[in-house]
Amino acid sequence: MLFPVTPTLGLVLAVLLVFAAAIAAWASLGRSREIVVAGLRAAVQLAAVSLLIGWVVHSLGPLLGFLAVMFAVAVRTAGRRVTPNRTWWWAALPIGAGVVPVVVALLLTGLLPLRGIALIPVAGILIGGALTATVLGGRRALDELGTRWGEVEAGMALGLLDRDARLEIARPAAADALLPGLDQTRTVGLVTLPGAFVGMLLGGASPVEAGAVQLFVLVALMAVQVVAVALVLELVARGLLHRN
Repeated sequence: MLFPVTPTLGLVLAVLLVFAAAIAAWASLGRSREIVVAGLRAAVQLAAVSLLIGWVVHSLGPLLGFLAVMFAVAVRTAGRRVTPNRTWWWAALPIGAGVVPVVVALLLTGLLPLRGIALIPVAGILIGGALTATVLGGRRALDELGTRWGEVEAGMALGLLDRDARLEIARPAAADALLPGLDQTRTVGLVTLPGAFVGMLLGGASPVEAGAVQLFVLVALMAVQVVAVALVLELVARGLLHRN
């Protein structure tokens, strides 16, 4: 066990959460309340999952239902982060198109068994990566269009289609959404030892096995995130995902 579950752990977590909110308030970042709410939500959600996971992993129906809930929450979270209007639901496309083919390919090749104990963590990692890439790519693309809309209009005046003019401006900004995943992959083992690697070591796997699983996770995440960024950029360029 990496951390003993004791009252001391709870106290340390509370102190860290308050510290993060206090620093955000001191620096006028405007996210103090969100930090506290996010921490409390995480505690409640993890407690609920801890109680449900034993039942979910042993039954196909609840397993598929749990995966559907994971996907729906990711779509809602990503979509509302990108835009406050009703076009937020388009976030389902980049997240689904990135995650579903990878999971299906793993299941069909037998690399990933159709068991909750294996499927839930892998799907969760991939959905989380797609969520992050969709949020960053969509927000950066729309922010850039809002700031440089005059250049978009200039491109259209020169004969570019609306989609192409938007792509010329938004593409470089949206591509920056890939940087966190790229940096994590390039520095793995040198700067960070990610959770899958450490978790397998603690579970008794050999370093080679743990390294192989972690490499798969990182490469799969890059594939999922590239698809998510490409599609959210296309949605923005076509005006399907927009801000009022």
